[in-house]
Amino acid sequence: MTSTLARTTSAALRSQNVTPIARTRVAADAPRPRTHLPTHLRPADLLRITDQGVADVLDGRHDALLPAEWDTTHRWSTRLHTDDDLDVWLISWTPGEATELHDHAGSLGALTVLSGSLREYHWTGDDLAVRVLDAGDQAAFPLGWVHDVVKNPTIEVAGPTLSVHAYSPPLTAMSYYEVADAGHLRRTRTVLTDEPE
Repeated sequence: MTSTLARTTSAALRSQNVTPIARTRVAADAPRPRTHLPTHLRPADLLRITDQGVADVLDGRHDALLPAEWDTTHRWSTRLHTDDDLDVWLISWTPGEATELHDHAGSLGALTVLSGSLREYHWTGDDLAVRVLDAGDQAAFPLGWVHDVVKNPTIEVAGPTLSVHAYSPPLTAMSYYEVADAGHLRRTRTVLTDEPE
């Protein structure tokens, strides 16, 4: 049975002419050569995994994890999958709640926007650049990627703004930053965490 969220969100995606990306699963036990990365999963793998996570939410496979009512004031998240190599999360976004400039320590990351629209501010090395990620859009985060994510305040959608995120290896820490007066990035703190931004 398809959930109410799935019917509403998939209809909204179809109305926006979002074309789903081909859905393929990455075999967790598939041998891959070790590289200099802290994981055998590549950014492209994480993008496929987040895309599959969106499909699973839309198909109602995670209905038991969804709240009865979406909080319109505070962000919400739930873990969809975890193992030694990977964490997958569903995150809701509310107006005005940003994540702060942060990195994912030693983890690669990726996201797919399920519904609504996000703004991502990321550090280019000289300043902050912004990109808008609408329903169906994806982004990958290599090691050292510093960004801040917020619900796009210029786009109103019926229902929650949601995205699926994948981190490999699973998150263990995040560092937070500020842009200093001299126009450089300064780390303000590092926290141990196993939860998403």
